[in-house]
Amino acid sequence: MREEAATTLSEVSDAWLVGRARELNAVGQHSDALGQRSTVREADNLLNEAQRRGEPRIVAQLLRHCAAIRLSVPDLLDSADALLDELLTHSRRHGLQVLEADAHALRGRRALLAGSEDSALTEIANGMSMLDNELAPDATLGRRSWERLLAQALIDIGLVLTQLGVYEMSDQVMARAHQRIRESGGPHEIAVHMINRCRMLLGWGLRLERVGQVAEATDRFATASAIAVAVEGPWRESLFPRVADRPASEQMPVLGAAHALAQPHVEHIVRLEALRDLDRSMHPREQIIIAIALSRCLSGAGRGEEAVRLLSETRTELKDDTSEPTLRISLAREYAQLSELDADSTSEALRDYALELETELWTMREVRLSTLATRLDNYRLNHRHDAITRQALQDPLTGLSNRRALDERLDKLQDRHDSQPLSVALVDLDGFKEVNDRCSHAEGDDVLRVVASTLRDTLRTDDFVARYGGDEFVVLLPGVTLTAAEAALQRTVEAVDRLPYQLSRGVTLSIGVVAMRPQESGGQVLARADAAMYQAKRGGGNQVSAFPGSSGAPEGARHAVWTPPDAR
Repeated sequence: MREEAATTLSEVSDAWLVGRARELNAVGQHSDALGQRSTVREADNLLNEAQRRGEPRIVAQLLRHCAAIRLSVPDLLDSADALLDELLTHSRRHGLQVLEADAHALRGRRALLAGSEDSALTEIANGMSMLDNELAPDATLGRRSWERLLAQALIDIGLVLTQLGVYEMSDQVMARAHQRIRESGGPHEIAVHMINRCRMLLGWGLRLERVGQVAEATDRFATASAIAVAVEGPWRESLFPRVADRPASEQMPVLGAAHALAQPHVEHIVRLEALRDLDRSMHPREQIIIAIALSRCLSGAGRGEEAVRLLSETRTELKDDTSEPTLRISLAREYAQLSELDADSTSEALRDYALELETELWTMREVRLSTLATRLDNYRLNHRHDAITRQALQDPLTGLSNRRALDERLDKLQDRHDSQPLSVALVDLDGFKEVNDRCSHAEGDDVLRVVASTLRDTLRTDDFVARYGGDEFVVLLPGVTLTAAEAALQRTVEAVDRLPYQLSRGVTLSIGVVAMRPQESGGQVLARADAAMYQAKRGGGNQVSAFPGSSGAPEGARHAVWTPPDAR
């Protein structure tokens, strides 16, 4: 059976792998323990297949989904750590900035689950700083898929800010996510975003109540209830497990709670009790929100003892949970308020004391917000400094290293014993001039970006890829024999040849690769690589030509003088 499953996976498209992982992520967060483990196993199989194929963007998305599923399964939290570390390293290595920011957001969520608010603040500040500026869409992914990834990263950041109680900033981040989802999201993304925004507004309202801002809290609850009504449409077409003939507010705890908190009434009791019984494995934030909403409805119906017992049971169930520090205080406040109904005259003094504590907590919240803002500014400065450094050594069109960086790297590799043997390749695009003539220079630029990305993604992390100018690139492969370099570059040629026409516009690669000789200068080795590249051109292009380092080029090859591409 396992062999058949592997065969089946090998036949599906990359898009199917990502789409199925998204489905599993949605299903896994609302399944019982057995279903969650089954979901994790299937998602891991998808990740293994993606890693076998080696397309970096697909691997990164599968890593993200596999880690996110584990963050919703208490018994598997520890196994998420390695996946999150791998996602961060992988996305950074391949220049996938949006997924790198999302990795920081998920690490922030993991930090809160471990009870470390300070680490969560650091991770979120880092992730937010990476998404500050308007980012250029990844042409390889396509604009809609890229927008969807950006929206997901923003939502993940917003969720952690909500958990930290930094609601104003969470609201701003959620608003940015809304713009992206409106442009490119499907029904599931729209439903997820609306539910998350509803959850954020409820937490915000409960927090405002604690400092006596009742009118503002009422506005938040009313808005959340309106969103709970509006989500019904996209919910019916989402990936969430659901009963078709029942409204979302009877299946999603946060939506049912929104209506009850906006207008506490006896009519909500049956629905909220059913929601509570429906999903006993719900996330702590849902447990708290449902408990508070239901207790208010029970109290309003004259069933105060039941309300107190419900809140007491919820507090006991969540006594070891650290993921929702702000909501836990709201739960304790609700319990204290209802419990004091039977208390003596000391209740007024206790209320005054509680108000003083809440004022102090509000001050602490301001400190938390200030800490986040300071760290955010620091990361912004760091990223700006890194960007300036990269600009001096980076080609602005493709994001690859430029000629100056190439010269520096080549000098370093020549002096390092562990870089030997060193293979050097010169890459030229076949048919690129026709693209510029037939289409436009803007489309030609898009082709250069796609080819640059493919070069970087199909080679090893230790290999160095630079744009030398025009439509030529140079690759340095340290510690690689000429035969191994030729094989690796042949895979790159085949990868470009397989690109969809709308991305490559039909261009292919001619590559010349040589082994660097002892005491040979950079100019000399590039001249020989250039000669080898022209040998590939004369052979019809779309191939690799290798010249041994111990002998000269074949008769007829140009190798005496190497001319920079801009001079041709």
